[in-house]
Amino acid sequence: QVQLVETGGGLVQAGGSLRLSCAASGRTFSSYAVGWFRQAPGKEREFVAAISWSGGRTSNAASVKGRFTISRDNVKNTVYLQMNSLKPEDTAVYYCAAGRVDGVIPGSYDYWGQGTQVTVSS
Repeated sequence: QVQLVETGGGLVQAGGSLRLSCAASGRTFSSYAVGWFRQAPGKEREFVAAISWSGGRTSNAASVKGRFTISRDNVKNTVYLQMNSLKPEDTAVYYCAAGRVDGVIPGSYDYWGQGTQVTVSS
């Protein structure tokens, strides 16, 4: 079992930055891939970024490429999402998820956090 807790969300002006953290409990966290997803009101949950269990492979959605960076520290059992040059359309609840593969669909992941709100004002 893996429990995930996201922190770091908040209100920021367009062009600003935030760093989200996904802290995990469970001794086997380092063997899991982790993905970040987001969901805006009235919209489906969408893929943002993913990282393999070792951190050696990362992927990003086209909408965030060049602005968001995913990384992990397996000693601290934490995955990060550094978000720069934020836009109002980035406003959403952001979720982290853990699974056996670093896929781009929610079904790739077995464990989910409760989410953290990110609001970008124009």
